[in-house]
This record gives sequence, C-alpha cells and structure tokens, in this order.
Amino acid sequence: MPYYYFNTSYILYILPGFLLALYAQAKVKSAYQKYGQIASGSSFNGASLARKILDDNGLQGVSIHRVSGNLSDFYNPADKTLHLSEGVYSQSSVAALAVAAHECGHAIQDAKDYFPLKLRSYLVPAAQFGSNFAFILFFAGLVFSQFLMNLGIALYAIAVLFTLITLPVEYNASHRAKDILGGLLPGNEMQGVNTMLDAAALTYVASLATALGTLLRLLALSGNRRD
Repeated sequence: MPYYYFNTSYILYILPGFLLALYAQAKVKSAYQKYGQIASGSSFNGASLARKILDDNGLQGVSIHRVSGNLSDFYNPADKTLHLSEGVYSQSSVAALAVAAHECGHAIQDAKDYFPLKLRSYLVPAAQFGSNFAFILFFAGLVFSQFLMNLGIALYAIAVLFTLITLPVEYNASHRAKDILGGLLPGNEMQGVNTMLDAAALTYVASLATALGTLLRLLALSGNRRD
C-alpha cells in the first residue's frame, strides 16, 4: 500500500507545487523583512491607515482588532471585522501599510458584493469538510470500493475549487490596495508595496499548484485501481 501511493509519479505531480511554495514563502519572508525595516514617510501606522481607508469607503461599521502572530492578518466578512497582526497594527513600515491596505481591500470587496469573495465565503464549510475527510475516504476506497475513492476525490475537488476562487479574491484585494496607496505614498515606497503584495500573491498560486497536483495524483491512482 505505501508503494502504491509513494512512487516516482508522486514526485512528478507534487514536486512543482512544493518547489513553488518554497520559493513563494522565501519571497514573502524576504520582502517582509526588508520593507518591514523601512519606515513610511506618511503619518500612518497599519491601524490608522486601515481606519482611513475604511472610513473613506463608507465602512465606519467595520471594527479593527489587534491579533497575535506574524502575518496573521485577515478580514472576517461574517462579523465585519478587520484583524491586524502585531507587526502591522502599530507599525508604520512600508510592509505594514501594504498588508493593512490589502486587508481593507477585502472589506471593500465585501461592501461591493464582489462575487468571488461571496462565492468563497459560501464554499468555506464544504471546503473545510472536504479537506478533513477527502483523504480518509480515498484511502478507505483503495481497500474497499471505487465509490469511496470517487467520493473522496469529489470532496477534495471542492477544496481545490476553493483554492482556485481564492486567486481572484487575493489579486483583486492587492489591486485595490495598490490603487489606494498610490494616492497616499510616494513612488519609492510604492515599489516596496508592489514587491510585498506581489510576493504574497505568489503564495496563493503555489497553493493552487499544489492542490491541483494532488488532485491529479488522486485521479491517477483511481484510474490505476480500475485498471
């Protein structure tokens, strides 16, 4: 059974996404370390910038909260709250402003009923369920029945769909952030903003590549079982 799953073709399906993920994470870490050390010439820190962006877009009802962790920032459309990490909330670095503006981009998407964001929110429960149980059903199917394998593949496909829909959501949020910051920061700081957000976006491409590679591998294994 171990050989049935971990043979040389496994590397062909998984390795590209894995290597891209390593590269993307290195790019994000490098960009965050570099531009996290460069103070913005503006009067904003992450929290005050977020408050300005939200208020300028009529989102006074969105509250801002400080959360622990590094790059643990997120916007929650369920309760209209924006969460900024310790390194973003009170910092005035170029990296902090880029991250804060990006998360505000998600809040603006929500306010404007941006369809990919709405669709992703609807898919969250199904994607979480699929991620948790897809492999259990698939490997049970290797032993017991093709039906269980197919069910596992279908569940994992939902998780892949979620990852696919995440791409336009994240790229659009970054595009909104760049447009907003372009009117607030000088050109030399915008270079850092662009580098930071482009590196972060690459991580989502890597996640999709990894998920697609895994799905293709499951499909290949399923075909081998039928043969």
